[in-house]
Amino acid sequence: MNKIEILYEDNHIIVVVKPYNVLSQKDSTGDIDMVTLIKDYIKKKYKKPGNVYLGLVHRLDRPVGGVMVFAKSSKAASRLSEMIKKHDFSKKYLAIVNGLFKEKEGIFEDYLLKDENGNTSITNKENGKYSALKYKVIDENKSNNLSLVEILLLTGRHHQIRVQFASRNHALYGDQRYGIVDKNQISLWAYEVEFMHPVKREMMKFRCLPPKNKVWQIFDIKI
Repeated sequence: MNKIEILYEDNHIIVVVKPYNVLSQKDSTGDIDMVTLIKDYIKKKYKKPGNVYLGLVHRLDRPVGGVMVFAKSSKAASRLSEMIKKHDFSKKYLAIVNGLFKEKEGIFEDYLLKDENGNTSITNKENGKYSALKYKVIDENKSNNLSLVEILLLTGRHHQIRVQFASRNHALYGDQRYGIVDKNQISLWAYEVEFMHPVKREMMKFRCLPPKNKVWQIFDIKI
């Protein structure tokens, strides 16, 4: 993979689409990652010598795809990070989950703990971090016992969406870690971000729908 889908770019930020199964940043595997790809793109496009600055202000799990925002300056990175910390940076996801919901919209609230093995589990208030999200069912496929949900993250914890839905018997379709172990791609997609531009101070919103693979095609996505 060497072509990056860019939704927006200026001197301060770059908004891109992360494909499924690409790392957000480099890890011990040495596999390709978004930070390296975007740095290479900037270096070639603007013929920049030496190292290129790129600020990673939020992440997506490796198997998850969707919209990501990167900072092209330390000032933009600092301001974006502060927005995320204050929950002024909105992130919405689409997910296909197992089962049908009695309550078609609601809020999940839990306390989550990241284990030493990299898994996240639900625990108590004393040991875990408060975690919340809002969900809304936007379509159902009763014959396959699957639901399409829109998710607004209110907090950003490790594997939060995956754990909170799995704990309620609605594991994400294709989730190899918290759901049914099979060969399906996880159906979780970061489809929208909304935030104040860190320098221009204008509200920005970017959307990208998931690629129409076999399972996404069974739903009518109207956002």
